[in-house]
Amino acid sequence: MPPDTADPSPRPTVESFRGSGAPGADASTVRALARLLPFVRPALPRLVAGGVSALGASLAALAIPRVLQHVVDGPLAAGAEAHDTGALWSALALVLALGLAEAGLILLRRSLVMLPGTRVEAVMRGVLFRHLQDLPVAFHDRWAGGQLLSRSMSDLGLLRRWLVFGLLQLVVSTATVVVGVALLVATTGWLGLVYLVGAVPVTVIVFRFSRRFRAISRRSQDQAGDLATAVEESVHGIRVLKAFGRGRDALDQFTGQAEELRRTELAKAGQQARINVSLTLIPEATLAVCLVLGAWLAHTDQITVGALTAFFATAAVINGPVVDLGMTLSMTLNARTAVDRFFEVVDTANPLTDPPDPQVPDRPAGRVVLRDVTFRHDDDGAPVLDHLDLELPAGTTTALVGLTGSGKSTLAMLVPRLYDVTGGAVELDGVDVRRMRRADVRRAVAVAFEDPTLFSASVRENVLLGVDDALPAAERERRLREALEVAQAGFVDDLPHGLDTRIGEEGLSLSGGQRQRLALARAIAARPRVLVLDDPLSALDVATEEAVTARLRDVLAGTTSLIIAHRPSTVALADRVAVLRDGRVTAVGTHSHLLATDPHYRYVISSLEDDAAEHGVGALDAPGDGVDGDGGDAATTRETTLDDEATGARL
Repeated sequence: MPPDTADPSPRPTVESFRGSGAPGADASTVRALARLLPFVRPALPRLVAGGVSALGASLAALAIPRVLQHVVDGPLAAGAEAHDTGALWSALALVLALGLAEAGLILLRRSLVMLPGTRVEAVMRGVLFRHLQDLPVAFHDRWAGGQLLSRSMSDLGLLRRWLVFGLLQLVVSTATVVVGVALLVATTGWLGLVYLVGAVPVTVIVFRFSRRFRAISRRSQDQAGDLATAVEESVHGIRVLKAFGRGRDALDQFTGQAEELRRTELAKAGQQARINVSLTLIPEATLAVCLVLGAWLAHTDQITVGALTAFFATAAVINGPVVDLGMTLSMTLNARTAVDRFFEVVDTANPLTDPPDPQVPDRPAGRVVLRDVTFRHDDDGAPVLDHLDLELPAGTTTALVGLTGSGKSTLAMLVPRLYDVTGGAVELDGVDVRRMRRADVRRAVAVAFEDPTLFSASVRENVLLGVDDALPAAERERRLREALEVAQAGFVDDLPHGLDTRIGEEGLSLSGGQRQRLALARAIAARPRVLVLDDPLSALDVATEEAVTARLRDVLAGTTSLIIAHRPSTVALADRVAVLRDGRVTAVGTHSHLLATDPHYRYVISSLEDDAAEHGVGALDAPGDGVDGDGGDAATTRETTLDDEATGARL
């Protein structure tokens, strides 16, 4: 089934997770991370249970010092001759039980949170990928692939680790410190207050660290995305780099970006090191003060030795989370950055949406009308197409010709609604394509691009990409074979595993002509009402092009076809020709008629002939049509000086 067709299975959608009050970049970390709640909600029971288990483990650890205080102030304080052996063994058993309970609860926490954490990651990745597929081509023109890859892989992996470890560690550490300090204040008075005073500079340092580290974290993750883009571009363009001997240049550029990322990571590590030093020194210095004060209090009998022992044992339990606070906090801030980057994509609205009340043509025949069409890539940019009008009658083949940059490929994108018109309308069988479901439009319109894209799948899967999975296997196989035969793609039978041969990434294991033929076969197999071909034969040799052209005439019978012609031989496929100039269709007619009446058409065809001759490609096989050479209102010097008789003979 094509990607745009409806899927009856319930799946999370972007709209179900996109909040109306999305926080901006300056929002608090808590508000930013709270946006994860819709994703986390199904896993919340297990995560809460894991948090309770972790909290129970911390409370068990905090209970051990209380037992030690009882032992020191009880049996041990009575003297060797009065030791209560039973009480000592009972205390030992209780400490052992508390230790085992702590270990068991930690194990339970891990088993509870790992599975839901991976599910949350999978759901978020699925939502992001579906949204990326749904977003228009214009979005992908602006965004680098490496940035999107880093968001869907490394950022979401970071969020999973934070959910199953960082978040619980932050909550449990906070609870441990609060409960522990409360016990210290309640049981040791002044000692507890002194320890509490030590938390003031820690709080100030943590606040300052958060502000600085967040900016560095965002810069680091953005630079990692840029580095992924550099790798992606170099791998995809490896043939070009090798052919031109530019591998060293690519390496230098990559090394520069990697060095920039390394410096940022060092800055991050420096920030973490400074806060770790502070979070280690301040509590240890506080304990040194408490040791002196505690010794004096014990000497003056203001506290017991057992209470002093319990104080330092409890402080040791508290110090662990305090020292780890730097790591936990940095992980939390990294997670906040990952959330911002994730929603930066997810919050991107798709302007190409399905209408609330979609329409379906009453008589689907394949008639296409472009009515007063204007298109701009940017709101303030110059129009690529300017009040263009063109009709493609049902069942006819129209060749679209024009000079480079005239807007031919852009026009081809408008018919299947890969772009939306800025003004005017594109109608399919009398219905504006914006009033139809995108899936319906793209089932009716198939496209074969000049630069074919194949996927890392088998030949069969690539060719049948646009064929409905619900069709019987025999019909799918028949379409597959017919499409391959029309596209002259018999070479697939010589591949190692025939139709089941897996094509490498982007089909780079095949030649350019082989990739084009498979892409053409894919468009033919879809059996669309409208077929848009953007110079699909440019990489073929003359003999193969002639064979494909002969079969295409048969298969295009009854199909409305728009062929973007970059070579004169492609015009031979068409019933009529439309001339595109400065964003408008200036003439429509047969090849013979346009040769006789349109100077700009003669100029375009002459230019295409020159390019074909330069590249050794066959010329248009058409007789001289008695060009009258009226000259018209030629737009360029070359057009006005063309030798019409010579042009007619050559064409």
